[in-house]
Amino acid sequence: MRIDEIIAAGGDPVFSFEFFPPKTDEGEQRLFEALEALRPLEPSFVSVTWGAGGSTRSRTIDIVTRIRENHGLEAMAHFTCVGATTDDLHAALRQMRDAGIENVLALRGDPPQGETRFVATEGGLSYATDLTRLVAGSYDDFCLVGACYPEVHTEAESREGDLARLKEKVDAGARVLITQLFFDNAAYFRFVEDARAAGIDVPIVPGIMPIISTAGIKRMTSLCGAIIPPALLDALERRGDDAEAVAELGVAYATLQCAELLASGAPGIHFYTINRSPATRAILAALRLMQPWDERASGLADSSLALG
Repeated sequence: MRIDEIIAAGGDPVFSFEFFPPKTDEGEQRLFEALEALRPLEPSFVSVTWGAGGSTRSRTIDIVTRIRENHGLEAMAHFTCVGATTDDLHAALRQMRDAGIENVLALRGDPPQGETRFVATEGGLSYATDLTRLVAGSYDDFCLVGACYPEVHTEAESREGDLARLKEKVDAGARVLITQLFFDNAAYFRFVEDARAAGIDVPIVPGIMPIISTAGIKRMTSLCGAIIPPALLDALERRGDDAEAVAELGVAYATLQCAELLASGAPGIHFYTINRSPATRAILAALRLMQPWDERASGLADSSLALG
């Protein structure tokens, strides 16, 4: 089922999980073990990344197909411009269409490892908007999903310019947006308000990454430009090398963060799982019990995230 239709159907918020395609059979087995651990929570869909330079293209399509056919879950394939000509892109899209895949997250993709600037492949595309336009122009089988950045894309010239490019992406055919990870809900609320003022009217699903490692989240945020609030960073660093304490804080913080987002009207949560299930399972189980989306009059949306 198309993701835009799932969201439009209403009811409870959409919950989704993101996985990346491992490079080994052992890693793939762990991925499906994590998927099975999360499946009882009945996610609305799961997504599978494309891999650096399209290096895992075949695995991505195979995994998405297996998730849909063997595990009874809707799945979305990430899709990038990196290292591909337009002929390559069309070939991959035909392969996905023939496999019955209905949802595609169209991304430019990151520069190859070791390079700081994205350079389009000769005969390829330079921007996610171009890719969105290519897919929408030739394949009406897909629900196109786009990425967005509450704290502004690292390569954007300004916040206004970033929103203008996002509006172009939506006009090109993106029907749902999923945000980059963030830890300050105020950034998401402000972003949604600014996006609506700019004429962007599609659902904007917040992307949340539960923290399981201080070093890991520092590395991740340095790459994507997300900001760790000072109070959260201090709380993480005070736990030092105590991995269990860091993970406990990560789960608690993400649960409070998601509850506030949902109580304030976010259409759902997209969890960046890093192919692991325990943290996401704990958070979503708590949210299912709390159902903060039904408590908007309780003042939960005005609660602050307390750290200790």
